[in-house]
Amino acid sequence: MTFLEKIRCLFTFGQGVALPMPELDEETTPLALFEKWFNDANKAGILLPESMSISTCGHDGQPKSRMVLLKAYDEQGFVFYTNYGSDKHQQLSENSKIAILFHWGVLQRQVRIEGTIEHTSKEQSEQYFHSRDRGSQIGAWASHQSHVMTDNNELKNRVQHFTEKFKGQEIPLPEFWGGIRVVPTYFEFWQGRASRLHDRLCFDVTQTPNQVFKRHP
Repeated sequence: MTFLEKIRCLFTFGQGVALPMPELDEETTPLALFEKWFNDANKAGILLPESMSISTCGHDGQPKSRMVLLKAYDEQGFVFYTNYGSDKHQQLSENSKIAILFHWGVLQRQVRIEGTIEHTSKEQSEQYFHSRDRGSQIGAWASHQSHVMTDNNELKNRVQHFTEKFKGQEIPLPEFWGGIRVVPTYFEFWQGRASRLHDRLCFDVTQTPNQVFKRHP
């Protein structure tokens, strides 16, 4: 927790700072509202406001959730990167529907987004991959994400192998690694309120124009 977060928690007894819902007009889009809230989270000093939970569900019907980092967003969707051999990608290959959640406790806010996924282009994945530090690039090659390790030294040995293999050269993008774009169909903006009378503002973006409505707390 940052110093600013500690100060906010001290003065709000750990309950955060509840901000008012913005006034909406015909020009308001869910992406614009998300960008405003995301910027508010950055200004609040929240550590890694780009952290988000993603939930997937494959053929077996068992939902699984895990934390990842949002790396980009625009009118096309919300992008994160992963190993394509991971559980999350396997489930998304079986069922392209996904839900993501941002939670910014200090601001008493959360954003739920539902949608489907598509892969980013190889060019976009390469651009992001080469923006990472060299150790993270080696890590992407070395990790058999979600697979059982044969012994405690397996990962260490693989890191050493790829460090030597790519010594003195640019590390190529692994074929099994890249970006996932979440294409939204639904947004829900949740603002905490006293007495649990919370605000929930929802956008159904499958409608043209977007259908905007409020739900009970």
